[in-house]
Amino acid sequence: MSDKPFINYSFFILLLCFSFSSHAIALQWAGCGITKKAFMAELATAYERKTGIKIELEGGGATKGIRQVIAQNVDIGGSCRFRVSEDSASRSKIVFNPVAWDALVVVVHKSNPLQSISIEQLRSVYTGKITNWAVLGGPDQPLELLIRKGKISGVGHTIRQLLFDDVDMEFSGSEVFPSSGPLEKAVVQSPNAIAVTGISSARKRDFKILSLEGKEPNFENIKKGDYLLYRPLYIVTNRESEHYREVKKFLTFAHSREGRDIMRRNGVVPYLEAVWLTSNLQKQWGESRKIRD
Repeated sequence: MSDKPFINYSFFILLLCFSFSSHAIALQWAGCGITKKAFMAELATAYERKTGIKIELEGGGATKGIRQVIAQNVDIGGSCRFRVSEDSASRSKIVFNPVAWDALVVVVHKSNPLQSISIEQLRSVYTGKITNWAVLGGPDQPLELLIRKGKISGVGHTIRQLLFDDVDMEFSGSEVFPSSGPLEKAVVQSPNAIAVTGISSARKRDFKILSLEGKEPNFENIKKGDYLLYRPLYIVTNRESEHYREVKKFLTFAHSREGRDIMRRNGVVPYLEAVWLTSNLQKQWGESRKIRD
């Protein structure tokens, strides 16, 4: 009889399989491209490094992210607006978890001499009252307003809410784009263009970001509420999702010190560090309503 110790190889094989299967989950994320660039790409990488859980990212916009989470086609949605157009039964399944504060910025071609724009001037641009750059102190050239398609896109919805307190507001745009990426690329190429997009993606483009009411959209101005066009960014979850428990762990990671550090490095204000901005938003909507009325 052999004096070698008996090894139950089948036990070790099962143990090994269990180990791999526990880390084989790949969470699916879809949603707002601005949210993806703002923090999701780096958060997903850091989370995989920490836990072994991979998060596969797909863009498509906030509406797609919300609807895919409702349908349980993805585990996590990214949204830069708090609104769904689906029925109440579908809405009851999902939760909008605010995780960061992003700023909307006015962008123009880098050759444009303009440095700052006021809220009132921006309203006049979107309503078609200002159609020439000379009115804003620029050259005597036609102003080309580039806008997002539809009224429920994250950027389009927020502009309508913050500037006009009217989510059904019609804009007088020169050209319409399906998402923020193509819109931003068009501003880079067009000397007469003006548009609004998210600060997180705007920082990566070769165009000029204007100050608003003389305030730059930097981290401190956003955090203090001095820069007026800001909005929450959300992680959208579905309680009925197969991987809901793991999604909750990722959400906890996003709010952790490591997660917040990642957001700060990208110029995004962690939600928990400026919760008071929520009440400031309510005041802004009220001011917009008065101006509209």
